[in-house]
Amino acid sequence: MKVIILKNILSLKSIKSKFIKTSNYIIKQIASNETHTVRHPILRTKKPIESCVFDGDDLETTVHLGLFINNSLVGISSFFKKSNPAISAKTAQYQLRGMAVLKTFQGKGLGHILLEHGENLLKEKHIKILWCNAREVAINFYKKNNYKIIGEAFIIKDIGLHYTMHKSL
Repeated sequence: MKVIILKNILSLKSIKSKFIKTSNYIIKQIASNETHTVRHPILRTKKPIESCVFDGDDLETTVHLGLFINNSLVGISSFFKKSNPAISAKTAQYQLRGMAVLKTFQGKGLGHILLEHGENLLKEKHIKILWCNAREVAINFYKKNNYKIIGEAFIIKDIGLHYTMHKSL
């Protein structure tokens, strides 16, 4: 398993202290099945655990990141090599799927840190666009992270209302 430590782990001054009360966290690449402990309670509540398996989870090009505090997995994000033709078929793209932070750790800036780390990894791979299908409740989070809505709202069966959002990296 590849461990990726944030380059600026000690320089959290740019993040208001009310958000992060500890610098005892690490972000590392994890296996797809490790994401299930966060995907299930946050993204697939009351659904079978099998619903946490996404198409493409185990492709070589897919990257799963886990954010750990005191050795406990509290946040996850998955990045899939997938283009959205509504954005630009000729531009190198990845799709963000399964972004989640456990409820007790939400509102502390951890989602931002995890997302920014994934974006930086994709920039190193020369990916130009990151896009996602954002749940209605997550729209403001993505807007705060400079994502823009494209197209109209749509329903994902058994999940709810979503918007496609994207960001140039």
